[in-house]
Amino acid sequence: MTAPIPVLVNRSGGTASSKGDKLQAEIEAAFDEAGVALDLHLVEGDELGRTLARVADQPLVVIGGGDGTLGRMAGILAEKGSTLGILPLGTRNHLARELNIPLDLPGAAALIAAGTVRAIDLARVNGEPFINNASIGLYPQLVREREQRDTPKWIAAIPASVAALSRVKHHRLYLSTPGPEEDSNIVTPMLFVGNNHYTLEAGQIGKRDSLDGGVLSIYAVAARRRLALIGFAIRTLVGRARRDSDFAAIGDTPSFEVGGRSRHIDIALDGEVMTLKMPLRFECQAGALKVVAPAG
Repeated sequence: MTAPIPVLVNRSGGTASSKGDKLQAEIEAAFDEAGVALDLHLVEGDELGRTLARVADQPLVVIGGGDGTLGRMAGILAEKGSTLGILPLGTRNHLARELNIPLDLPGAAALIAAGTVRAIDLARVNGEPFINNASIGLYPQLVREREQRDTPKWIAAIPASVAALSRVKHHRLYLSTPGPEEDSNIVTPMLFVGNNHYTLEAGQIGKRDSLDGGVLSIYAVAARRRLALIGFAIRTLVGRARRDSDFAAIGDTPSFEVGGRSRHIDIALDGEVMTLKMPLRFECQAGALKVVAPAG
């Protein structure tokens, strides 16, 4: 008899929390329909790491949650050589969408039962993993403002954006990349680092052509006043960002380092903010993470 698959779910995540008392029954029904025995753990987000430590040596571990949850757990699974199965139970589920994983529980469970595995890249900064992107400056500040409000994220984001823009700070950073390219001194309200190349094309903002290209993409927003930042945000959303004037630095590289005047700095990893010691050392670990997903 096949051993049950560990399924760890962040029950306080976006979609998971909205299901309330129905969450366990819906997950169990989905896996039963797929013919998969499961060892289900419904835990709070801060308990997930400790729970995963007990089962991370299993060949396949399923994580239910959003991108922030998946990013934190992916680092542990990559180190163990275990495969990540995904239940998209977050708010936006960017990685699941880009991997073409069904967003409904029965569909996701059926995919896990099929067992198709592919390798994708995992990014790290000072050893901390992220699967989608990292950012310094305006966005981490917005997240901090949003977390202080008790309303749902999409509602809290509106006043949080206003508050973050009213206190926007420009960071003086030093970017050092390997190879013949010159190092850069930049002043920016936000540095964005993508795990693989993010596009700026209209209708494709926030999307990647590849999840296994082995590079990090760097976008440093050019220094500007608040009203100009609002204009930049609008142009970016409609695919009209100007590479020559809207960005202080753009490039793709497998690794690089960010220095600055501060000893520590806030950084958002897949939407979750933490404080890290400077300098920041970014690297893309090519093919380090195995995931259950349709063939890429």
